[in-house]
Amino acid sequence: MLKNVSGLYAAFKAKDSRFDGRFFVGVSSTGIYCRPVCRAKQPKPENCTFYSTAAEAEQAGFRPCLLCRPELAPGSSVTDATANLVYRAARMLEENCGNVQSLDEFAGRLGCTDRHLRRVFTAEYNVSPVQYLQTCRLLLAKNLLTDTDLSVLDVAMAAGFGSLRRFNDLFKKQYNLSPTALRKRTSKEKKHNSDVTLALGYRPPYRWEEILNFLAGRAIAGVDTVKNGEYMRTVHLVNAEGKHVYGWIRVGHKSSNNALIVTVNETLLPVLPLVLARVRHLFDLYCDPDAVYQMLSSMNNIRPGLCVLGIRLPGCFNAFEMAVRAVLGQQITVKAASTLAARIVNTYGTPIQTGIEGLTHVFPSPEDILALDGPIENHLGPLGVIAAQSRIIYDLARAIVQREIDFGLSAQPEEAIKKLMTIRGVGSWTAQYIAMHTMEWPDAFLETDVGVKKALGTYTSKELLEIAEAWRPWRSYATINLWNAL
Repeated sequence: MLKNVSGLYAAFKAKDSRFDGRFFVGVSSTGIYCRPVCRAKQPKPENCTFYSTAAEAEQAGFRPCLLCRPELAPGSSVTDATANLVYRAARMLEENCGNVQSLDEFAGRLGCTDRHLRRVFTAEYNVSPVQYLQTCRLLLAKNLLTDTDLSVLDVAMAAGFGSLRRFNDLFKKQYNLSPTALRKRTSKEKKHNSDVTLALGYRPPYRWEEILNFLAGRAIAGVDTVKNGEYMRTVHLVNAEGKHVYGWIRVGHKSSNNALIVTVNETLLPVLPLVLARVRHLFDLYCDPDAVYQMLSSMNNIRPGLCVLGIRLPGCFNAFEMAVRAVLGQQITVKAASTLAARIVNTYGTPIQTGIEGLTHVFPSPEDILALDGPIENHLGPLGVIAAQSRIIYDLARAIVQREIDFGLSAQPEEAIKKLMTIRGVGSWTAQYIAMHTMEWPDAFLETDVGVKKALGTYTSKELLEIAEAWRPWRSYATINLWNAL
């Protein structure tokens, strides 16, 4: 439970969206908990209790508000220079809430014991990891019940409950309402569609056009595209049982709700939590734009407008795909790198049927690359990829398959950068570029990048590094601002 009640109540009363997702308000007179932006009648201060997470509010006995819908609140952002253990654990629980994994496995991936993870997690969030996982599942299920016409059984399975009975029992116990009753109370006209459309909230402002332009400029023909203000791509994931799942997603923007609207192909329901986690990563939905701008606003002393409030750091949906893009982009233009990537996809990618023009293949996996017979340059060379880059791509694929380099939430970006640079042909620019996009590393800086140098003027690389010291730990965001300034 959070203290500083008067300050939190003032933020709640102001309905300031900058506080959305940072705390939740339990209202004793109604038994529900709300986001700080909730537009329901303002409760009295003495009826309000403040919690740092939705899980903590639910463990205190409160049910989620049907008006402001806590499941749509944006997540928390890492605000220090390296990944926080508890933050990464919470993100991993959200991402894997559809897969049954023991806490032992999670702790092992994070490099600690399960006992230590339980202790620090409970100290930070006032709930255990298991309770946090339960809330992740319940809120995802509530979102699906409210916004889709999926059957209650499909909702239970997609949210990771494993059985309908367990889902019904826990939902009734926690929310004092059956899933069917909730659907009736929140009923609205929904188009019958086998695909699933959900809203993912963010903390405003959000410069949608800028991130869409970034993705459009780097789209790979056959894999992803930007049309009519929406981003679309093919998807290939592996579920908990090792089954390969294929499909597509479409992402649009609804600024009035401070949310992205995500449509997920029905074939991806078995991996829905993982898909939504990848979308949040790709579109940087955990970002706190005010914290970033506060640190980077000094950029505008160099040139007005160099730093813009609300800029996001584009992540990635497929780490290997992004790493290959980075390698192909060495010493050539963005457009030329996209052309080479498209040739690789057309030759070695897996064809899929999407019904969407321009989405025809999934990007080849590391295993696909390793399965090619003979020297890799014999396969990629005829496509226009030089021998040195072909070997880097092969070495990256091998490192991923053998788990020598981790691009996931358990990764330590600074250590991963060092490992990447042990691969022959991978220099600082490539390693930093990969880290900032695949590992959500907020403090990468590309002092040798042509765009960065052009945006900042006539400085040496050493001088640029000295200037960028003032922008820690958000130098990745500074880099994106510099690119956008061009």
